[in-house]
Amino acid sequence: MHFIRCCAQYGLLTEKINKMNKIFNDNAIEILDRMIEKEYKVDLIATDPPYKVTTRGGYTNAGGMMLDDKMRKGKVFKENTLTIKEWLPKLYEVLKDTGHCYIMCNNKNLYPFLDAVNDGDFHLIKTMVWAKDNKIMSQAYMSQFEFILFLRKGKFVRINNCGTSDLLQYPNTKTKGEDNKPIHPTEKPIDLMKVLIKNSSKENEIVLDPFLGVGTTAIASKETNRQYIGIELDEHYYNIANERLT
Repeated sequence: MHFIRCCAQYGLLTEKINKMNKIFNDNAIEILDRMIEKEYKVDLIATDPPYKVTTRGGYTNAGGMMLDDKMRKGKVFKENTLTIKEWLPKLYEVLKDTGHCYIMCNNKNLYPFLDAVNDGDFHLIKTMVWAKDNKIMSQAYMSQFEFILFLRKGKFVRINNCGTSDLLQYPNTKTKGEDNKPIHPTEKPIDLMKVLIKNSSKENEIVLDPFLGVGTTAIASKETNRQYIGIELDEHYYNIANERLT
């Protein structure tokens, strides 16, 4: 009986993966493994993984707000224990040859992220910077930017707008919920993701975000006439993403 149930779930999962404009409320590793097994490929990957944030006493760089004990220790999300070495090779497998991959990264995680890239099959094109308009509290200079690792698989393909600066300046404005609080602590600007998507894909191509959050990459894909696949483990954020996409 257990075998039959597993087969049925696997069949449904396979069917869902073959549909465009789909987000999964599931573990990213499991979905990526299914995609690899089915040799399913995407044209572009753009994601903001749930890494640990830099602690700032009562604050963190997740938004400069007062946080509880877990968050003060750098754990903003329920699940951010995955290391980049666990999922980066899987992103490489599901990306088409000559495809681009963008990974958001903060100062605390820059070195381990770069080490993982150097040890793997991706090629680092460059480390870009997202410049925010707000400053985050710190005892050693207030933080006002994040890194974006720009990677390629295989032969280099230039971006669509070669006049784009590698310093991307977009306000760090958070979407507020009915309680007037941010719907996500590390939400990225839709316009920022649009730049990456428009530069590294064509209309109707498939964009993957394995750590979707509240749907920013999917929304940016939809608004630029791209297809999208998103994965988000946290049911609360998954539900918000679904609402924002309808």
